[in-house]
Amino acid sequence: MIGALMLDIAGTSLCPEDIAILQAPQVGGLILFARNIESPQQVRALTNHIRSIRPELLIAVDQEGGRVQRLKQGFTRLPAMGHFGEYYLAQPEQAVALAEKCGWLMATEVLAVGIDFSFAPVLDINDISDVIGDRAFSKNLEDIPELAQAFMQGMHSAGMATTGKHFPGHGSVKADSHVAAAVDMRSYQDIYDKDMQSFIQLMSELDAVMPAHVIYPQVDSNPAGFSRYWIQEILRKQLQFNGVLFSDDLTMQAACVAGGADARIQAALAAGCDMGLVCNDREAAILALKGIENLPLPDQNRLERMRGKIPNIEITEQLSLGEKWQSVKAEIEQFKQSFA
Repeated sequence: MIGALMLDIAGTSLCPEDIAILQAPQVGGLILFARNIESPQQVRALTNHIRSIRPELLIAVDQEGGRVQRLKQGFTRLPAMGHFGEYYLAQPEQAVALAEKCGWLMATEVLAVGIDFSFAPVLDINDISDVIGDRAFSKNLEDIPELAQAFMQGMHSAGMATTGKHFPGHGSVKADSHVAAAVDMRSYQDIYDKDMQSFIQLMSELDAVMPAHVIYPQVDSNPAGFSRYWIQEILRKQLQFNGVLFSDDLTMQAACVAGGADARIQAALAAGCDMGLVCNDREAAILALKGIENLPLPDQNRLERMRGKIPNIEITEQLSLGEKWQSVKAEIEQFKQSFA
């Protein structure tokens, strides 16, 4: 059974404390960071070990490309998604084709080392945010859906589920919610007409959504990830989204408005999230686990949709995943070099 907490580990292999906490029923996922990565072979050995303990756990990573890319040594260095938006202005058809190939390449490499999915893509607009920037596909609202759809189609063709973030939009608020409270004073109609459009137009491609740790006071007093209004009324009811909802990292500064880690994950789950992330703080993860240990497990059928099609292959220190992979890798690396 898949629990409602996603946590992390400190090193490149499991320690006894990791093994003990992974066996808790309410642990449902594990997210890997750069500190957990040495080589493709080591990552596959780690994910195999994790699954020998809890086969049902979902294993995730942030492999967006650009400055948010945890798998580096031995993996393709992916371009920032904003490069596709720049290229789209001059060569839209070629940009869309390359975005799809990049989605396929990212997913193929991530799945090969035993990771179910990357939390990707970012569907925010590149506007005033200090943390989004070229993580977004474009500064132009109308260009985002076509590029993001192509990227997600590439992910799907490789066998990976998609996660759109950060609903209803983080690009139009300046503060970085990792380190500060983020507040967006616009009306619901303004947010709907601008930031929400990429999510709305891409609902059919989205397997999961991650709400923003942003407060939109004109709509609700709680951050979107703790808001029953944003999650239940808007996402579930009005937009009829039936996929998975992951909270953003509940140790981020903007999430602290809900209290301690136990109160934060309780608030996220009560609002309608299926799984809460508690990262880079083992004490907080243990507190969160205690806070939900007596709650019902989340919807298992929904979470199972996030399980990746992981190939049964031997991984060496350097990835070697066939002729298509070599060709697409070379094309994406050449594209990236054009922005160097």
